[in-house]
Amino acid sequence: MNKLIIVCLLVFGLGEKLIAQNQKPNIVLILADDLGYADLSIHGSKQIQTPFIDRIAREGVHFSQGYVSAPVCSPSRAGLLTGKNQVSFGYDNNLSEKQRGFDPEFAGLPVEEKTIADRLKAAGYVSGLIGKWHLGSQDQFHPLNRGFDEFWGYLGGGHNYFRSDPNGVGYLSPLSSNIKTLQTISYLTDDKGDECVDFIKRHKGNPFFLYASFNAPHAPLQALEDDLDLFSHIGDLERRTYLAMVYRLDLNVGKILQALESEGLEENTLVIFLSDNGGPVDSNASINAPFNGQKGILLEGGLRVPFFIKWPKQIPAGVRFDRAISSLDLMPTFLAAAGVDFDESAGLEGRNLLPYILGQELTPPHPSLKWRFTISAGILEAQWKLIRLPDRLPLLFDLSNDSSEQNNLALKYPEITIDLLKKLGDWDLSLPHPLFLEGASWKVQQRDLYDQNYQLSQPENK
Repeated sequence: MNKLIIVCLLVFGLGEKLIAQNQKPNIVLILADDLGYADLSIHGSKQIQTPFIDRIAREGVHFSQGYVSAPVCSPSRAGLLTGKNQVSFGYDNNLSEKQRGFDPEFAGLPVEEKTIADRLKAAGYVSGLIGKWHLGSQDQFHPLNRGFDEFWGYLGGGHNYFRSDPNGVGYLSPLSSNIKTLQTISYLTDDKGDECVDFIKRHKGNPFFLYASFNAPHAPLQALEDDLDLFSHIGDLERRTYLAMVYRLDLNVGKILQALESEGLEENTLVIFLSDNGGPVDSNASINAPFNGQKGILLEGGLRVPFFIKWPKQIPAGVRFDRAISSLDLMPTFLAAAGVDFDESAGLEGRNLLPYILGQELTPPHPSLKWRFTISAGILEAQWKLIRLPDRLPLLFDLSNDSSEQNNLALKYPEITIDLLKKLGDWDLSLPHPLFLEGASWKVQQRDLYDQNYQLSQPENK
């Protein structure tokens, strides 16, 4: 009898522990790469249906003014994974590891900066990265040394979708994994989706953080023939290929959602979808309508991205949140959801979004947002957005009635212009020097992107 009581108590205690673990939400962060804002059906596309990505928005929160902290891949990811504006630790440029005059030992996410995976360890999470890293290739920057327990993917900024070479470099570099023997690539987006499903199934008994880091629809423009056939009516070959890549990305988002559902994890899993920056209109045929600009610059088309969160257990479906939020907000939101304590000493710059989503906090999440990237800097305060460039008067836009940034009001409202320039300048002076610079040729290219004309409406289905 006594033994039975002891066994019952042990089982009961273990049960309590398991229940406590199960109360911590799983977290799945799905990151697209170079996705155009316009190129989702939930954003009004007439050329493509994206039901699975749309589902995340419809079953949770659709952030209409969601920003990333940089308009290109690597610094945007540095901010996302640390919860700090990356320029605060010298990550001003896209990653370049071989610039003369800079120490390559610092070409990556600084080792003293903690990642989401680092911080979730305190709550007993297992963390996995599937896909693109792009935060440094040396050992000290490797994902397995940055809090992640599992890694399947590649360290660079992009990859061929159909093959890799054992001795390849760049887009043909070999994939790596610490958990399994690597299979031959079938189609990289599909392979990533399959690996995400496998991660979910293997870790369904414990709280997990899955960073599903897709590179679709980043270059190279490569799609499956069957997917290209679905868009055969699209006359432009690059646009057709791009849409086929987005279609395949959506299917693999669907794989992840289905795995969570079939494993009984959907209700208590926090799922986030966003892109790392706006679409590079000039190189992958994406469209950022109704926003002006593209990847690489601080106009809305470079910074405002599709941004959706769902968590059925805690967040009601069909919420639309129209105030400005940032990818920097994800770290404190995740930590709050997981019950991980953090204070001001952590240096996080984002906000826990849950009180705002649930209507418990009615003030705007951010008094202002600031950006700096190579030649340009910007600030958003209330409806006013100012961009500072090296060769012209600043740009000032009232986003409340000009979200497409067509009317520069800098001279019409000089007091606002001067005030925002001063705030931006004071912030600039507080920042450290960059740890590395990208190639100097990018400076002129990025400047010239401000002078291009961008499509501001959805194209017809042809």
